[in-house]
Amino acid sequence: MGKRAETGTGIVAEGIQRSFGNVQALRNMDFTAPAGEVTALIGPNGSGKTTLLLILASLLAPDSGSVRINGFDPLTHPAEVRSAVGWMPDTLGTWEALTSAEILATVGTFYGLTRTHAAARAAELLETVHLEDFADQPARVLSRGQQQRLSLARALIHDPSVLLLDEPASGLDPGSRVDLRVLLRRLAAEGKTVLVSSHVLSELDEMADRAVFVARGETVKAQSLSDAGAQARWYTIRALNTGSLLRQIDEQRIEYRQPGDRHGPQVQVRLAGEDAAADLLRTLVLADVAVTAFAPAGGALEETYMSLDTDRR
Repeated sequence: MGKRAETGTGIVAEGIQRSFGNVQALRNMDFTAPAGEVTALIGPNGSGKTTLLLILASLLAPDSGSVRINGFDPLTHPAEVRSAVGWMPDTLGTWEALTSAEILATVGTFYGLTRTHAAARAAELLETVHLEDFADQPARVLSRGQQQRLSLARALIHDPSVLLLDEPASGLDPGSRVDLRVLLRRLAAEGKTVLVSSHVLSELDEMADRAVFVARGETVKAQSLSDAGAQARWYTIRALNTGSLLRQIDEQRIEYRQPGDRHGPQVQVRLAGEDAAADLLRTLVLADVAVTAFAPAGGALEETYMSLDTDRR
């Protein structure tokens, strides 16, 4: 198999470039995803997210730059990388005539599991993703959300130390989204490197430890979730008397706006993080303003994303 490297060290990519003809998909991308954390990969359509994931999975070679997965270079040690990586593409793309259990067991044997071990592992994972009732059903009868759950189980079949997930929440119902969040947090707590590419930023707020923002094939910003929560952001406030609320905001000289809302009058204020929000709420309560709602107007990652020049057109 070649030289050994320390396992569980995560992902490090530096200066990655990749072109397809005259189209430069990745210009100069740097990316890090440490072990034991969930890292979100965020960017608009066409920003290079899927190209980067394919390179990290050793399914596509970069034109230049370096990649290390647990210390291994996918170009020179593809076997070590592929044994460490669990890859979940945006679509299932598998044998529709095979049953869910057969698909997982077959993929397990590809990774060197014995037939007995592969079958046992398949049964375990079908229960984990709540597809045990579909174990003997062909993949073609599964809904979009069920296919996503089967694809996740397939990525986990060989117990990889690195997970690469492209839009894993796509098509999932609310309960399955919660299950996914809990599962990924558990896998990260076990020391696995979990990389999630998704457009559902509210989901990423709940599951990620850090985020890397990309645009036009380049890294724009890397940010921890704690830093994202501490940044300036808009907060929505509702009160029984909007006039009293506005007077207090004016006295504090706080930037505000009044967007229309079908749930009733609201005021949005821009505050410099959670400490400033706590101070304002305390001031409003002491001034006898009857506050009925006080919360961020959007997620922390959404705030960062909207503030960046990511060319969202």
